[in-house]
Amino acid sequence: MTYADRWLLPDGIEEILPDEARPIELLRRRLLELYRTWGYEMVIPPLLEYTDSLLIGLGRDVDLLTFKVTDQLTGRTLGIRADITPQTARMDAHSYKREGASRLCYAGHVVHTRPKNPLATRTPIQAGVEFYGEPGLGADTEVVSLLLESLRAAGLPKLHIDLGHVGIYRALISKAGVEPSQEDAFFAMLQRKAVAEIQAWVADNIHDKAIAKVLLALPGLAGGREILTKARTLFAAVASEAVNAVDELAAVADVIEQRYPEAELYFDLGELRGYHYLTGMVFAAFAPGYGNPIASGGRYDHIGEVFGRRRPATGFAVDITALSKLGLLKAESLGLVGFVDDNSQAQWQKVAALRSDGERVVSAASTDELKALGCDRVMIKTGDGYELAPL
Repeated sequence: MTYADRWLLPDGIEEILPDEARPIELLRRRLLELYRTWGYEMVIPPLLEYTDSLLIGLGRDVDLLTFKVTDQLTGRTLGIRADITPQTARMDAHSYKREGASRLCYAGHVVHTRPKNPLATRTPIQAGVEFYGEPGLGADTEVVSLLLESLRAAGLPKLHIDLGHVGIYRALISKAGVEPSQEDAFFAMLQRKAVAEIQAWVADNIHDKAIAKVLLALPGLAGGREILTKARTLFAAVASEAVNAVDELAAVADVIEQRYPEAELYFDLGELRGYHYLTGMVFAAFAPGYGNPIASGGRYDHIGEVFGRRRPATGFAVDITALSKLGLLKAESLGLVGFVDDNSQAQWQKVAALRSDGERVVSAASTDELKALGCDRVMIKTGDGYELAPL
């Protein structure tokens, strides 16, 4: 390593400088205040936990994203969180155990061993909510609504959200009756929307014509509300559970369209994001000019079970760092008052009063230094007092 290399950050690890840090922090506060007004209570989970609890129930994908270190006190393996959801599930099950519904929110860094996409940071800042104890569609509708409110708070010019339901895939693949290894192959193809590969796989592995027809159609079941009508007709002959999942999507979409008529709803019935731990509706938000989700979530009713308290649960996380890359977050224009310290009590009291009123006030050795600091006003002595004058 050369002398210059010592100052380089690892790939995917970035620092956030003042021009970007201020807007990010303002959005973080704005989102947490939004969630508070909806009845969500803030929690601050630890950055490190034993992997026994941090990774349980989330599947291999999160395991691969998690940095692991050895605890020098116990010799046990610790994980640096790559996802805050399991931490809130543990808190709901033990630390903050309550009867009935529980609404929690959070904001903080997560750390990934590798970026989720080529342009992503490995240390994103997330804000999110988790709603525990309510199994009905009302909870799903509330969480999707709050996600759209989060996009509004971030200043997105368009509200666009993709909706899916992992129950559709689960019901159909169960009816197909294939071996786990065969299912893994189909799962990978469906994630890639590899239509030609899916056609070959179905021809080799599925002998029931009705199931084959549905599996072949699944990659193309994406679009507007008309997709739900088409899906009901297709699924009715093979899997009533899949029809029920479509009905759930339609019911939530009906309410969302009334509340947010400007929102663009897109349905993808082959969406498998988070399949290994999500159990019901899944959703993701997208922004113009950014190819990856800026927020995602869904229902995950089984995670609490591994902590000894099975609870219905749904929630989402917003990638604040990704939002900052869109150029939509603007810091408010803040003036800066400068003064040359004369060590007088009267001057100090004036400075304290300005800061108490929310002004930014800095000192320097000379007026020239104040200009270099970017001050737009200067505090000058006038008789027995001090006044502000343009600099």
